[in-house]
Amino acid sequence: MIKAVLFDLDGTLYDRDALAKTLFEEQYSAFASDLRGISRERFLHDVHEMDEHGHGEKASGYRRLLREWQLDDGLALRLLEHFLTTYLRLSVPSEDTASTLRELRARELKLGVITNGQSPLQRGKLAALALDRSFDTILVSGEEGVRKPDAEIFRRALARLDVAADEAVFVGDHPVADVEGAHGAGLLAVWKFVPYWPPPAVPEPIVIDALHEILPIVDRALGA
Repeated sequence: MIKAVLFDLDGTLYDRDALAKTLFEEQYSAFASDLRGISRERFLHDVHEMDEHGHGEKASGYRRLLREWQLDDGLALRLLEHFLTTYLRLSVPSEDTASTLRELRARELKLGVITNGQSPLQRGKLAALALDRSFDTILVSGEEGVRKPDAEIFRRALARLDVAADEAVFVGDHPVADVEGAHGAGLLAVWKFVPYWPPPAVPEPIVIDALHEILPIVDRALGA
């Protein structure tokens, strides 16, 4: 019997790729005069590659790019600060997420989030997305000292929700950190499909394209 549904944050509870596209376009416009000789096309290519769909380290990544561009690496801090403030401004609630969470609550399920990242930014995102009060537990790797796919962070979430691994579903977009991590910890793992990563290395992975598609999966597990 399923008693809880847990989620990854970035790329799962909101469209991170769309946000990053807008953010980096805005960043180039804001810093074009500082990026001497760097075309818009090169800037966008390089920063998206550095970003790695949210898995790239930004502080060291900006410094590396400025060295490659032969620009003053003192600009790195300004780019990072712009990234962080603009990210929160562009984090807008998703109706698909909101309606899915309401439906799961109507089924009297416990809800949680497990996200990799630093606490101020991850919790800031949840607040900007109007999701900071939507969950029974929120685990941020920067606070926990352990990251997905380590089974320990999944075990901590289960303990805080007071459910067993086989009573929980985990939904995430990253095939290793989310799907393989949750599967390895004994949860029913669901992959929110993205086209740029290979499928998770788990037997017959459950795949969804939109968050609300988790509802019939949960209903089948509940025996509805």
